[in-house]
Amino acid sequence: MIVGVPVESHPHERRVSLVPAAVPTLAKVGLEVLVERGAGKNAGFPDAAYEEQGARLAQDRIQLFSSADVLLQVRGLVANSEAGHADLELLRSGQVVLGLLNPLGVPDAARALAGRGVTAFALELLPRISRAQSMDALTSMATVAGYKAVLLAAASLQKMCPMMMTAAGTITPARFFVVGAGVAGLQAIATSRRLGAVVHSYDVRPAVKEQVQSLGAKFLELKLETEGTEASGGYAQAMGDEFYRRQREMMGQVVAESDVVITTAAIPGRKSPVLITAEMVQRMRPGSVILDLAAEGGGNCELTRPGETVEADGVTILGPLNLASTVPYHASQMYARNLTAFLQNLVKDGALRLNLEDPILRDTLLTHQGQVVHPQVRELLGLPASVPTTEERSSS
Repeated sequence: MIVGVPVESHPHERRVSLVPAAVPTLAKVGLEVLVERGAGKNAGFPDAAYEEQGARLAQDRIQLFSSADVLLQVRGLVANSEAGHADLELLRSGQVVLGLLNPLGVPDAARALAGRGVTAFALELLPRISRAQSMDALTSMATVAGYKAVLLAAASLQKMCPMMMTAAGTITPARFFVVGAGVAGLQAIATSRRLGAVVHSYDVRPAVKEQVQSLGAKFLELKLETEGTEASGGYAQAMGDEFYRRQREMMGQVVAESDVVITTAAIPGRKSPVLITAEMVQRMRPGSVILDLAAEGGGNCELTRPGETVEADGVTILGPLNLASTVPYHASQMYARNLTAFLQNLVKDGALRLNLEDPILRDTLLTHQGQVVHPQVRELLGLPASVPTTEERSSS
């Protein structure tokens, strides 16, 4: 089987789905790698590096798509609504597409993949089980985003982060407040502490308190009812408006005292909850910074503008998108390891092994044999829960 690695067509995307070091690993399971020229250039991986590891270079994108049995993408058609449709006509029935496809955010685009007869696997749907950890691209990319978020916030801050005792006097450390202690939040805490900041953190899930404290941060405990705040798989659960209203009231004082607030509360397929209101921003000191990692879903700050930097009442509010792409070399390395592990589970002796008793394959399978097959995505599309059989489809 031939694995194809195309140039990413999403605007501003600098990552590549497979790095040269992964080529020999795939060769061991009987896979040949075909790379579009320039695919890894923006991430720091030249064409020659792929050839040295045994990959072939495609003459152009058409040849790559026509030759590949499996296409590896960072942001496939569904997650790449701006430019991904240009590739739609190049896809063929039976071809496998693997990558970040944003099926819960843009479920309608899954129909297009199904219409081409593509078998698509969306890594966002990966189950939270120990065997799938090596394939968890969301965790990998959230790690990169949490790290970079702190660097951006610190660069915008008018203060230095660590405490310094100098001949010119003592400089007190900056105060960081990280809202949300998932993967991105925990990495933001760790990076903030490395810079010398005093860090507080809050999460609706009391169970993460020990993780926060282990990184040297102080866990903010609010007197809120926390039952039902954690969904299956360990993710935070979306709560009602009244819960968020009371949460904002209790967090207000900590936000006002912070030099930097980093928010990370994103909910797949839904608008991000507003945790920082305009009134709370007004109470912050001029020169303070808010970095909203949930900007893509509308933002946790009421004043966030996705993809922009704005200033309100002297406070700088950053709403970056696709932060992992701004650290493309290591983000690509981590992502390639995720895809390689997934392929090793999907392929045996160079042939596709679609074992739907395997929860990893069953849960990530988005489209197959002309149908959108994932139950949650079917529900979002208003389709019946069960996929019609071949007989039912032909009779209709």
